[in-house]
Amino acid sequence: MAKVVRVLAVLLPLLPAALMTPAAAQPAPLPWTGSWETAPSGTAAPLPGAAFRNVVHLSVGGTAVRVRLSNRFGTRPLRLGAVTVALRRAAGPAALPGTLRTATFHGAPEVTVPPGADTVSDTVPLPVPPAADLLVTVYTPEDSGPATYHRTALQTSYLAPAGAGRAADEDGTAYTLATGRWYYVTGVDVRGPAAGSVVAFGDSLTDGNGSTPDTNRRWPDRLAQRLRGHRLGVLNAGIAGNRLLRDGTGPSALARLDADALDRAGVRALVVFEGINDIKGTPQAHDPAAYADAYRVLVARAHARGIPVVGVTLTPYGGYPAWTPAGEEARLRVNAFIRTGGAFDAVADADAAVRDPADPTRIRPAYDPGDHLHFNDAGMAAVADTVRHALTRPRHSVAVTPHLSEAFTTPNTTG
Repeated sequence: MAKVVRVLAVLLPLLPAALMTPAAAQPAPLPWTGSWETAPSGTAAPLPGAAFRNVVHLSVGGTAVRVRLSNRFGTRPLRLGAVTVALRRAAGPAALPGTLRTATFHGAPEVTVPPGADTVSDTVPLPVPPAADLLVTVYTPEDSGPATYHRTALQTSYLAPAGAGRAADEDGTAYTLATGRWYYVTGVDVRGPAAGSVVAFGDSLTDGNGSTPDTNRRWPDRLAQRLRGHRLGVLNAGIAGNRLLRDGTGPSALARLDADALDRAGVRALVVFEGINDIKGTPQAHDPAAYADAYRVLVARAHARGIPVVGVTLTPYGGYPAWTPAGEEARLRVNAFIRTGGAFDAVADADAAVRDPADPTRIRPAYDPGDHLHFNDAGMAAVADTVRHALTRPRHSVAVTPHLSEAFTTPNTTG
């Protein structure tokens, strides 16, 4: 299949100000777009009878929402006794009065999710603004086995241990326990005028490790701020510990690509920032050809859906305990492929943006939270700027099959 495109660029300004209407008198329904995501990373012990009040930060807004819930890593059917959504009133577990809604599933207030499966709620008529905090509360009345969760939320959520009837509480007083994980919820879609979403697909560098908790300063959050004027959402499909070539924390990038990226609603572009855990992990993988093959497969699968792909260069980790000269050589050779191998439609050179000019094997001290691998808030902002530049800058040569404007203006109805 011919390349989808070489640039994302010149097209963002061409996004339509309004959606087309069909020939019939009735206006076309507004499309669904992903506004928030987290990728399931594993399981935790179940808490039968508890209500989990997950706090999630939307990127784009809309007139209605629907929530995605998962039993992907469960071993038994998951019974959800109640699911509600509400805008958060302020810091803490309380809902903004008048905004709490019950989510239904094929019209019913309960749903049972088979092991290994996900589910999506019916439409919930709740207007939500961009950059809003949403409460997604899930009540599990019984022991349904291991709970699918996202481990590294960097966001405080809340639990009501005696959760019967508490999912519908506007008041947050029953939510006496705090957690740094997201339970069961994996996405929020919005219906509205958004032009689509960008999926940030990666490991702990994308998941946000090193950034300040409870502030939404991961680089995908910063990218969402920068793309808000284009009406583009950003979905964070990062998993701390994830790997490109084999399973690590969560399934490998190749294994989870569809569920965590391509199957999401309204996807217009995929940003791939993954591979450093293979280089420094156990066992270490230092053959650049294996990375090249994996990246080509990721890109081909995205192109088959009409989705262009931005490749992000692997950033330095000198000073981190797992650093080795052989690993550094592998990183440089992998980056050479990302930059010049021709696999990607555009390249975001995060390596060039964050490396220390005095020692290119290391991150700039101003971007280093102290572990020499991840990024602090300033480093996250630098990566976001680099990715935004790759998404919007003009390029000299464009291969267009189809033209990227079509990729952005033709809704992806998946999901």
